[in-house]
Amino acid sequence: MTSEQIQIPEPPQLPPVPEEDQEMTFFQHLNELRSRLLRAIVGMIPAVAIGWFFKKEIKDFLVAPLQPAWEKLNLPGHAVLRFSGPADAFMMYMKNSLIAGVLLASPWIFWQLWMFIAPGLYKKEKALAVPFIIASTVCFAGGAVFGYMLVFPEAFTVLLGFSDETLVATMFVKDYMPFFRRMLLAFGIVFEVPVIVTFLAGAGIVTWQQLLKFSRWWIVCAAFISMMLTPQDVYTMVMMLIPLVLLYYVGVGCAYLISVFQKKPAA
Repeated sequence: MTSEQIQIPEPPQLPPVPEEDQEMTFFQHLNELRSRLLRAIVGMIPAVAIGWFFKKEIKDFLVAPLQPAWEKLNLPGHAVLRFSGPADAFMMYMKNSLIAGVLLASPWIFWQLWMFIAPGLYKKEKALAVPFIIASTVCFAGGAVFGYMLVFPEAFTVLLGFSDETLVATMFVKDYMPFFRRMLLAFGIVFEVPVIVTFLAGAGIVTWQQLLKFSRWWIVCAAFISMMLTPQDVYTMVMMLIPLVLLYYVGVGCAYLISVFQKKPAA
């Protein structure tokens, strides 16, 4: 047997190592996570204090969409909130200030999260992380603005329209504020659909052809989601269903563009 016939097996290729990868024990990871959480909480404290300072302005902002419906239906008095428990108003201000503080400090919170996971990411993943966070923030804010400006005033008109002389609408803080915050959160999450779809395509989990084929089933899923997240009046359900369907196709379009750029040969 000659030397040319002898086949020397190639050594196994090790998986690529993330840039600047450092070996850390389990407890070191826990200490790093604890450090980042503490820094995020410390950064939230002044943001929550700012939210408390503007607590009345935040309350007026959240009540504002109720006023057009109140006037349109010619309901008696003004659109005001009432509370029955001694601590209801205080708890409302505390929760609103906390949520406002989290939103205000979200860049700092995201930065601490990023600093925790960045050492384990590859260069390509690091390049996609910042655009993904920016797109998620913009889409969530867009969904909240869409609900606040276009959906809520008319939705309150529909819901309060069932009142009459013997059925009077009375808004209590403990009922209105959780409902309003939950709806804002729901519309914000709905507008994350194109970001999620684009991320799945960019990660190679699905293709745009698969997404397009699934679109008929997505319409059914979107109808179910809108029914679960809204108070089940027809107007609010439709106003959530339409963005769910349209934004899904936006995500399919982004997935198609990703496939085109991935196939494009490097110059």
